[in-house]
Amino acid sequence: MQPASPVSSQSYRTDAGLFLFLLTQRHTMQVLKFGGSSVASAPNISRVLELAEAAARQQPTVVIVSALGGVTDALIRAGRLAAAADAGYREQLRELEQRHLAVVRELLPLAGQSGVLSFVKTHCNELEGLCQGVFALGELSARTLDRLVSYGELLSSQVVAAGLAARGTAHQWLDSRQLIRTDARYGHATVDFATTNAQIQAAVSGAEVALYVAPGFVAAAPDGSTTTLGRGGSDYTAAIFAGALGASRLEIWTDVSGMMTADPRLVRAARPIPRISYQEAMELSHFGAKVLYPPTIQPVMQRDIPLWIKNTFAPEDAGTLVEVAAPASPAIVRGLSSIGPVALLRLEGSGMVGIPGFSRRLFAALAQEQINVILITQSSSEHSISVAVRAADAPRARRAADAEFAPEIGVGRLDPLYCEDELAIVALVGEQMKNHPGISGRLFGALGQNGVNIRAIAQGSSEKNISTVIRQHDVRKAINVLHETFFEATTRQVNVVIAGTGNVGGKLLEQLARQQPWLREKLRLNLRVVGLANSRQFVLDEEGLDLTSWQPALAAGQPLNLPALTEQLLALNLRNTVFVDVTASADVAQVYAGLLARSVAVVACNKVAASSEYENYARLKALAQEFNTHFLFETNVGAGLPVIGTLGDLLRSGDEVQRLEAVLSGTLNFVFNNYDGLRPFAEVVRQAQAEGYTEPDPRLDLTGVDVARKILILAREAGYPLQISEVNNQPFLPPACLEGDVPAFYEQLALHEPHFRALYDAAAARGEKLRFVASLTDGRARVGLQALPPSHDLYSLQGKDNAVLFYTNRYPEQPLVIKGAGAGAEVTASGVFADVLRAVQS
Repeated sequence: MQPASPVSSQSYRTDAGLFLFLLTQRHTMQVLKFGGSSVASAPNISRVLELAEAAARQQPTVVIVSALGGVTDALIRAGRLAAAADAGYREQLRELEQRHLAVVRELLPLAGQSGVLSFVKTHCNELEGLCQGVFALGELSARTLDRLVSYGELLSSQVVAAGLAARGTAHQWLDSRQLIRTDARYGHATVDFATTNAQIQAAVSGAEVALYVAPGFVAAAPDGSTTTLGRGGSDYTAAIFAGALGASRLEIWTDVSGMMTADPRLVRAARPIPRISYQEAMELSHFGAKVLYPPTIQPVMQRDIPLWIKNTFAPEDAGTLVEVAAPASPAIVRGLSSIGPVALLRLEGSGMVGIPGFSRRLFAALAQEQINVILITQSSSEHSISVAVRAADAPRARRAADAEFAPEIGVGRLDPLYCEDELAIVALVGEQMKNHPGISGRLFGALGQNGVNIRAIAQGSSEKNISTVIRQHDVRKAINVLHETFFEATTRQVNVVIAGTGNVGGKLLEQLARQQPWLREKLRLNLRVVGLANSRQFVLDEEGLDLTSWQPALAAGQPLNLPALTEQLLALNLRNTVFVDVTASADVAQVYAGLLARSVAVVACNKVAASSEYENYARLKALAQEFNTHFLFETNVGAGLPVIGTLGDLLRSGDEVQRLEAVLSGTLNFVFNNYDGLRPFAEVVRQAQAEGYTEPDPRLDLTGVDVARKILILAREAGYPLQISEVNNQPFLPPACLEGDVPAFYEQLALHEPHFRALYDAAAARGEKLRFVASLTDGRARVGLQALPPSHDLYSLQGKDNAVLFYTNRYPEQPLVIKGAGAGAEVTASGVFADVLRAVQS
C-alpha cells in the first residue's frame, strides 16, 4: 500500500476565496486526534476505528493519529545507538518491525494483510538503511532524526487506514508532509500557516468521503524534507487541521478523562475539570499537563473552535471542554501542574544596578542557542536576574551567558552565571485567582508547613498563574499539599510514625483505629500510620499500615536502626508527617532535631528531650519555629491534662505566672491516697506498679526525679532557662532504698516501714494529708513531700489525680486549677492523640 498524493493540481484560492471556504465549511467538519496509548495495540485501534466511524456518521471527520505508544522513543534510541556506533540499534528496529507486523496480523483479516505487511516491511527496510548511514557516519543530525522519527506516525496512520478499509469504511489517507509547510528548524519546526491552510483546504474541498486519516507530528520544509512539530506534536497537527478547516470541534482522545486538577500519577484525588478556558488550559499545558501539547491551543483559539479532551477507553465520560470563556466556577484555582527537571540560572553582580541592557543581552544569548526560557524573575534591586530553563539546556545556557558577559565577569562587575539544578516548577492556575487576595499566602503557607523551600517565584500581572521553583524531590509532596489546600472537597492526608508500641503506644493505636472514620467525616483528615517501631524492629509503609493487624507487619519489619528509620522516613518525603515518640528512650529523642529540620512535626510523650540540657531544649524549640513545624509534648506533664497548653495560652494572652503549685505524679498521689498505715508502704507501691501507674523502675517516681523533670519543663515553658540541677528535690526515701536493683528496692521499703508509718502518723495527727508537691516561685523550682491541711486546694485529690494551680496576674488569689487523672495509658494516649491533631491542624 503506497500513499496516494492528496494534493489537487488546482491553483490555491485567493484570500477572499479562503474566507469563503471557511464560511461555507464552518460547522461541517470535525477533527479527532488519537494519542499513542489509543493506538498502542490492535484492540485499542479497533476502539479508535469504532469511534472514528461513529463520528463520521455525524459529520465529515479528519482523524489524526500518533505513533503506537512508545514507538517514537524507540526510534530515537535506535538513532542514538547508531550514532554511537552501537549495533544494538538493529535489535531496536527488529522489535519495532515485529510489533507493527503483529498489530497488523491481529487487527486485519488474513485477506487484507498482504499489502499492509508489505508496506510495513518496506518502511522498516528504509529505517534500517537510514540507521546504517548514521552508523557509518557516527552522526545523527537534527534533519536525519526528524526523518527517522516520522516513520512512527506514517506506519500507525496507514495501519488505521487499513483497518477502516477492512471494515468497508470509505476514507482517504492524507500525507501531512504534503499539507503542513514549515521552516527548516528540524525537531521543532515553525508552521507557515498561510501555505498550510491553503493546502489542507485544497485537499478536502472536493473529496466525496466523510472520513480522512492523516499522520500527526510530521510536516515538511519548503525543500520537501521531513520536519516534525515537537514531542506531542500530533495534538498540534490536529489543531492545525481544525483551524484550517474552521472545524466545528476538535477532540483530543487520550487515556485520561480530560484535563485533571493535578497529575493523577502524583495525586490520587485528582479529578477531571469539566470546563476550562483556553488561557487556563494553555497555562496548565505549558507547565507540564501532559494531556495537551501547549502549541495546540493557538490555532483553535483564534477561530473560537471548542476543544474536547476525551478518554478512548471510557468514551462515555464527559471529558473536558476547552473554550474561549469557561463559565464561572466556585473553584478559585482551576488546576495544578508541574514541569521538570529544570535548572535555575542566576546572573548577578553590583555592575548590573542602574545599567540597562543586561536582560536583553542575557535573553539574546540564550535565544542564539535556541534555549527556551520557562520562567523569569528579577529582584527589585536590579542586582540579579534569574531564569529557569530545562535541565538539559543548562550547560549550553551557562556557556552562552558566560561568553556574553565575559568582559564584565573579568573585571568583577558580574559573577559567573550560577546554575542550580535538580529543580522543578509547580504552577497554580486559575482565572478566578484574579482579585482574590490571599491565594499566594495560602500557597506559600502550605508549602512552608511541609518543608518545601521555594527557590524562585513568578506571577504574571494577569494573575492566572503563580509559579514556584522547588526541588525536584519535593514535587509529589508539593502537588499533593496544594491540591489539599485549594480543592476543599479533598480529605487532607496525615502520615504518622509511632516509636513505641507498649502500653501507651498500644492504646494510641487502638484510639487511632477507632477514630479514623470520625476524623474523615468530621475533620476531613485521612490519618494514616505509615511507620511503627519498638525496641527491636521497625516498619515503614507509604500506603499506611492496617491498624487492626499491625503486629505481624511490625514483627516482619527491619531490625531497629534509628538512623536508618529516619533516613528512610525522610526519603519518603510524605506530606503532613508527624513523628510520635511514646518511649522513654534518650536515643529516640536524639532524632528529633533532624526531623524538625525537615519540617516533620514531633509529638513527644518521652520527657527526655524537653528536660535535657536547656540548650538542647531551646534548640529543638527554635528548629520547630525556623522550619515552620511543631514540637509538642503536652503529655510530658499531667498525661492527658491540658497543662502546657493552658500555660502557653496564659502567656500568649499577656498574663504572667506569679507562682505555681502542683501534684504532678499520678503514681505518688495514688500511693499516698492508698497508704493508711494499715498496709505496708511496699505493698501499696507494688499495687501501683501492677496497675500500670509507675515506671518499670518505681524509684524514678518515688525519688521525685520524674516530678522534677515535669516542673522543670513547666518552668522552661514559663520562660525560665533552668537546668535539672537547679530544681531543689527533697527526697523522702531513705538512701538505702536507692541501692541495688528493683527487688532490693522493695526489700528496703519493707525494712523501712517505720519511717513511712511515722510520716503518715505525723500528718494524720494534724488532720493533714501527704502530697508530693512541685512548686515554681520567682523562677525557683522545688519538689518534695508535704503535709497539707484540709484548706489547701491539693488536699482533696483522689486516686491518681494530678492538679496544677496557676497563680497569675489575672488569678492572684483564687488560682486557675487544672485537675484530673494524671496517669494511665488510656489518658496519656489520648493526650498524645490530641497533640497529633494540633500538629496538623494549626
